[in-house]
Order: sequence, then structure tokens, then C-alpha cells
Amino acid sequence: MRRSSMTLFSDPTCQYSHRVRIVLAEKGVTVDIEDIDQNSVTEEILEANPYGTLPTLVDRDLALYQSTVVMEYLDERFPHPPLLPVYPVARAESRLWVYRIERDWCVLIDQIKGNPESKEADAARKELKESLISIATIFDDMPYFMSEEFTLVDCCLAAMLWRLPELGITLPINRQVKPLHDYMNRLFDRPCFQESLTDLEREIHEV
Repeated sequence: MRRSSMTLFSDPTCQYSHRVRIVLAEKGVTVDIEDIDQNSVTEEILEANPYGTLPTLVDRDLALYQSTVVMEYLDERFPHPPLLPVYPVARAESRLWVYRIERDWCVLIDQIKGNPESKEADAARKELKESLISIATIFDDMPYFMSEEFTLVDCCLAAMLWRLPELGITLPINRQVKPLHDYMNRLFDRPCFQESLTDLEREIHEV
């Protein structure tokens, strides 16, 4: 499969596609974004990605899938602004944070979305909410997640946190959680984040 311009096949409602769109917007990359329903994956996508998953990025002869692979490729292909730290130790730590977000939080989100009315979903909501509240104070120290600069970790968190209302999760407004609310506002107010939103994603917050 070859395309003359970079193309992102993107699910307009999925956090994994959204995080890639955030990276593209932050980098100012010219890209064709094709909205695809995950349940209506085309033969063209299957030709590029044997798993038929979204997001799938096609850059001339290269086809990439799995959101973290795509994000890191974009960060290396378009180095400004950098979204991973320069030093190997810090880069490795960022990759571990992304891994933990997927293992600890994204799994809970999948449980909630799989059967929103189930007891399992209620338990997942409670666990996710309590986990987010427990880390809220770390944002007192730095403007972004364990960093002075916006990174790929923040791209992942921004896409996830934007979806909390859709998941039925409301964070309390109190002194303990205020740093997390402030962090979320910093993320959501970024022009590139606003640019990354699809119409369906804007409806989550009735923007």
C-alpha cells in the first residue's frame, strides 16, 4: 500500500487515535486524516495493517499501527518540538509511564466501555477515579506529568482525561484534586489539543 501523502486512518471516538492526532497537531504535520468506524475497517486498511486496528498511519511505503509505535515514529520523524526527553534514562521513564497508563488505566476504561451498566464497569469506574485522585498532588510540582515540558505521556493522558464525562466519572472539586483539575485545564487549553478534537469528541464536553 502506498500513498503520496501521509495518511492517518483514525477512529474519531477512540482515545488511541486521539493521542496520535494530538502528536500530529503539536508537530504541525500536514496529514490526511480519514475517519473510520472501528467496525467498518476497509480492505485498504487491512492491506496496511493485518490486525485491522486503528489508528493506522501510512507514510508513503511505510505502514505503522499501535499508537505508541506511531507516536514515537512521528516524534523522531518530526523532531520539533520534541515530545520525548533527550536523555536515555528520562526517555525510558517516559516509555514506562505510557506503559503503566495503558496497563493500569486504559484497561479499566476498556472494562467500562465494554459493558457500561455492569458491576465490573462500576468497580472499574471506582478504581479509576480513586487512582486519579490519589496522584492529583503530583501536579503541584511540575506543569506536566513528571515534567516541565509537554511530552508523549501528556498526549496519552489528555486523550484519556477528556473522556471522563463519557465514562461516567466526575472528579471532586477540592483542595486535594485541584492540581489535577489545573493540569487538565492546561492540557485542554492547548491550541493543538483543541485542533486535535473531532466533532464527536467535542460533544463529550458539549464544546
